[in-house]
Amino acid sequence: MKKNELICCRLKRLPKSMLVEAARTATRINPVNHPRMDQLAGLMRGFRATPQRIAVMTTSYWGSAGVKLTVGFLDDAPADLRKRILLHMNAWNKDANIQFVPGNTDPQVRISRVGGKDGGYWSYVGTEILHIPKGKATMNLEEFTMDTLESEFHRVVRHETGHTLGFPHEHMRRALVDKIDRKKAIAYFKRMDGWSEQETIDQVLTPIEESAIRGTIADPKSIMCYQIPGSITKNGKPIVGGLDIDESDYRFTGQIYPKKAAAKKKK
Repeated sequence: MKKNELICCRLKRLPKSMLVEAARTATRINPVNHPRMDQLAGLMRGFRATPQRIAVMTTSYWGSAGVKLTVGFLDDAPADLRKRILLHMNAWNKDANIQFVPGNTDPQVRISRVGGKDGGYWSYVGTEILHIPKGKATMNLEEFTMDTLESEFHRVVRHETGHTLGFPHEHMRRALVDKIDRKKAIAYFKRMDGWSEQETIDQVLTPIEESAIRGTIADPKSIMCYQIPGSITKNGKPIVGGLDIDESDYRFTGQIYPKKAAAKKKK
């Protein structure tokens, strides 16, 4: 892992051919994932609710009943490393009904640590992991070992876990994308990460649907936000990005996956 590396994640996306099926899964598990067609029709002149457009606008949250997912590793990660990764994944449960537990038989979350063309730091989003073939990774943590800095467990493992919970990239909110200089960003990510122009457009410069955030304001300190240097913003000021789960992340997670009243009383 490069010491000066600012970008820690390439969000994994399902092939376009699978989006409609994945949207159906998301809405079956959690009907709230379905976009409000009446609102969209009122906001967008000439809007047509095709299956593909609905699929793109469908979110992938697991539902208000909470999240309990089994986690397995696709390599020989030592027991202490597995325990440490799970500890950081479960950091999301401070104010929310979330559990990640070890699973050896067909785990739902499957973690690899590979490099090369499939390497890097990434995760599929929320219920999309159910469409990844068994035995294939749903998350990758390239080069993570017990020697990795503790700060990187906070920054990277917790970020990727946020994707598994259904959270998109915060820096792709329109309010933050509008701060980035397009030309400078394309040149920067080509130089720093070897990204093509299209990769930078997809990963940094294309605003997500605001419905994916469900009404919260843009948070440049969210763990789900990249660190964007001032050298590629229009005003020369950096988007600081998140180094750990912040209070707005916790509040939002508690709204999406609320703890039951009975569980709160046990504290």
